[in-house]
Amino acid sequence: MPTPGADTNEPEPRRVLVTGGAGFIGSHLVGHLLDQDVSVTVVDDLSTGRRDNLPGAHERLRFIEADLAHALEAFGPGEIFHEIYHLAAAVGVQLVIDDPIRSIEINVEQTAALLRFASAHGANGGGAPTLIASSSEVYGKGSRCPFGEDDDVVYGPSTIARWSYAQAKAVDEHLALAHAHAGSVPTVVARFFNTIGPRQVGSYGMVVPRFVGAALAGEPLRVHGDGTQSRCFADVRDVAPALPRLLRSPACRGRVLNVGSDREISIRELADLVITTLSSSSAVATIPYSEAFASGFEDLQRRVPDLTRIRAAIGFEAAITLEQTIQDVASWIQDRGGP
Repeated sequence: MPTPGADTNEPEPRRVLVTGGAGFIGSHLVGHLLDQDVSVTVVDDLSTGRRDNLPGAHERLRFIEADLAHALEAFGPGEIFHEIYHLAAAVGVQLVIDDPIRSIEINVEQTAALLRFASAHGANGGGAPTLIASSSEVYGKGSRCPFGEDDDVVYGPSTIARWSYAQAKAVDEHLALAHAHAGSVPTVVARFFNTIGPRQVGSYGMVVPRFVGAALAGEPLRVHGDGTQSRCFADVRDVAPALPRLLRSPACRGRVLNVGSDREISIRELADLVITTLSSSSAVATIPYSEAFASGFEDLQRRVPDLTRIRAAIGFEAAITLEQTIQDVASWIQDRGGP
């Protein structure tokens, strides 16, 4: 790839960095960006991402398999980016509970390093506009529902590991907004609400691919708790194209925006919908939280986003139905030979 600023008759391509770009959301974003004729650099250590989520060979795609902090240190001063999307993170309730130390360190230390890098590697001598991927987990137990971006938050005790993820992502948001306030990096924070779709795996506690995999195999769909807890699910193919629109909108700079759907469904209803949509013979089995996770695990009864801000900013609406996503997740699982 030519060094940015080299003497050439061709216009310099728009250069974008995507961290975690081989992951579920990241790979869909990369595909969307490549369709926009930009040059994309992906950094991913493949701890939860997959190389085959990305094109095998593409003239405008550079893939770097590395720990993000090491990759950033290795980049030279000529590595200039017009946009940065930071999606590298430890994700999934099960992964956070199984390895909280690594999850906290990755989610805080790598975000801090990425923002320092962005401040010195933007085009035109300024910081590179950067989107930080956050999570609805930041709302904690929630002070009201639906969740608005400026609502107060309440977390459980530090003795419950699942709250460490929420607090780590909240620190990420503080870092991003502090850089925006200081003028070092134009940032946008996207709080994702249960993004689902093809390429998502159930290994880290993601409920939809876990349910779909069980339904395809004729196995029981394991619902944690009594199943009355509700969530809102948005297809990644609606979410990923919205991210560049958020980052490129001046009205979104230095702000937090919920990203997702506000169609609410209980987890028991979701299990039934998966079985019906896929014409599966599976049954539903309810599993106590103490059996599914560690003792003392806390869950939120409702998680519904207020989408007023993102609708006003970019006119965002999730268009793909939950039934269609379930079918497409099933096709993806079958195409790759299993979950």
